[in-house]
Amino acid sequence: MQPTDTGQPDFFHQVVDCQWACPAHTDVPEYIRLIAQGRFGDAYLVNRESNVFPGILGRVCDRPCEPACRRGRVEEKPVAICRLKRVAADHREDVSDRLPRAPTEGNGRRIACIGAGPASLTVANDLLPLGYAVTVFEQYALTGGLMRTNIPAFRLPAAVLDDEIGAILAMGADLRLGTPVASMRALLEGGEFDAVFVGSGAPKGKELRLPGRADSDRIHIGIDWLHSIAFGHTAKIGERVLIIGVGNTAMDCCRSALRLGARDVKVMARKSRRFFKASEWELEDAEGEGVEIVINHAPKAFVIEDGRLTGMRFDVLEYQVEGERIVGERVTGERLIPCDDVILAIGQENAFPWIERDLGIEFDEWQVPKVDARTFQSTRPGVFFGGDAAFGPKNIIWAVEHGHQAAISIHRHCHGLPVAERPPRGVTLASRKMGLHEWSYKNDYNPAERRLVPHVALAERFKKIRIEVELGFTPEQTALEVQRCLNCDVQTVFQAKLCIECDACIDICPVDCLTITANGSEAELGERLKAPRRNPAAPLYVSAPLPQTARVMVKDEDLCVHCGLCAERCPTAAWDMQKSTVRIPHASDDEAPCQQPSRRKSA
Repeated sequence: MQPTDTGQPDFFHQVVDCQWACPAHTDVPEYIRLIAQGRFGDAYLVNRESNVFPGILGRVCDRPCEPACRRGRVEEKPVAICRLKRVAADHREDVSDRLPRAPTEGNGRRIACIGAGPASLTVANDLLPLGYAVTVFEQYALTGGLMRTNIPAFRLPAAVLDDEIGAILAMGADLRLGTPVASMRALLEGGEFDAVFVGSGAPKGKELRLPGRADSDRIHIGIDWLHSIAFGHTAKIGERVLIIGVGNTAMDCCRSALRLGARDVKVMARKSRRFFKASEWELEDAEGEGVEIVINHAPKAFVIEDGRLTGMRFDVLEYQVEGERIVGERVTGERLIPCDDVILAIGQENAFPWIERDLGIEFDEWQVPKVDARTFQSTRPGVFFGGDAAFGPKNIIWAVEHGHQAAISIHRHCHGLPVAERPPRGVTLASRKMGLHEWSYKNDYNPAERRLVPHVALAERFKKIRIEVELGFTPEQTALEVQRCLNCDVQTVFQAKLCIECDACIDICPVDCLTITANGSEAELGERLKAPRRNPAAPLYVSAPLPQTARVMVKDEDLCVHCGLCAERCPTAAWDMQKSTVRIPHASDDEAPCQQPSRRKSA
């Protein structure tokens, strides 16, 4: 193998597994260290640079970073990355004077953002400081999109939404509430805007066409029902409620039903728990409040008696599973479950009746726009999509990343540059060395178990529908949880020319991730490693030839826990501990000129 090119930005980025797994690539270890130092405002700003909504995502993110956390390789539970994000948001000092601001003079370009959800707001966040005039069209009277209407206030308080959304709007966005866009043609032909970003979400809940569906008004579409609660239109429900579906929306529906007076709430799942779409912590919260989750039941019919919904019939299923796949199913029986209301939470779909089909914006066979996955531009130049509107329902953090990338494309489009050409990523390395064998970070392994977030008492949380259930970490819990981070961004950096092949690093390594051996193919090196390679997809670090024997130092990056013992033990300082900072470009990092005449037909 050739020596590993550690100057290639993605090499060390992949090694910081949490940051690599995060769609927006938030610098997780850095903000955790700042929290450990009590620098909550600094930690918040590190978060905000990439994810834009730390207080919101610290409560409701789907946490793709946590399954990737290296702590999970040495014990059962990863670091509570998401909840530490909330700590930074809740305990920060006033940082308003450190947030981005729009320049006093604009650049003459106007951008339309359709929908005031996370994707559109991220576009506004990135373009307003560059001098763009951003107009946000929102059909409802409140901002936030599905963050506000689909996530109950007991999980995400309105004050948190208002605070973080307000910081973006305060930069000078032209917010037009209660202003749905009825025609894309009219918007484009009006000549007011240089580019249009569609961040209207996936606002249509999927239907369940079964016998009896049209015969009762007690059968609700999940996202519409949550929306009606958020806007105060629904305040009660029957005592016996069935939730059809087992995604995160279903979890919000079942917990909301309890707060509206339901006494018996069942979530009906077609498959077993291993195939659920809902996050494990959402399932735990629902079950902790008394929700029953019933598996292997497929809806068959709504039971209507004398014009009133009285129950549902289900086929009881049995599955044949091989590995992670279902390879067969059969019906083993039928079951009738009584109920007063049914809430359908079986998925969401895009809906674009307001986009005419002769504008050059192509749609596929499912009536989803054809969008470039890298640039987020549609088949009509200057029209961009992001968030759920682009590729269907995902997660807030994905919508944020879509917004960042679309903002780069919009910036380039407005200056006549190819949108497919992206500003490059970069990486810098800085030694943490303070003395011969001392480093400016704490590398002691703390065996503390993951902290449990305290909750409002069960009896109290149902008194008002907007009581936030999770209380966040206490200072004492925070102090312990931050010590569980393994500082994966402090890299073990090797200089082959200094190595004397004494094997001291190999002897002291607690996980046997180092091997000195003759060079060969990746497969050959994989066979010679001191410890078996658990993850062949993870990168191997291979050094230049060592000066004495021309052998190579090989490190299994997947096994390494960044303890730094190799650097502490090395007598020649061939190993060093260096903080890697990956530069993820946003629109402000693009070199597109910021002052050129507008190409709009009219102002």
